[in-house]
Amino acid sequence: MDLLVWIGAAISALGLVGIIYSIVAVAKARKAGLADDELRARISRILPINLGSLFLSVIGLMMVVVGVLLG
Repeated sequence: MDLLVWIGAAISALGLVGIIYSIVAVAKARKAGLADDELRARISRILPINLGSLFLSVIGLMMVVVGVLLG
């Protein structure tokens, strides 16, 4: 079950990288001084990346917990 823990940790880390990317992208968009509609459009393009990254983090953490409980 050690392999499940390590794979889950890697997936969770990948999700964390995506979350950090989305935070940085939104911060850059806000500092760009865009109009309201343009800002909403750019944030709406970043939202699926954020949600997918959150999903990866949750799945990875669930894999770690299952690996620890079974191991």
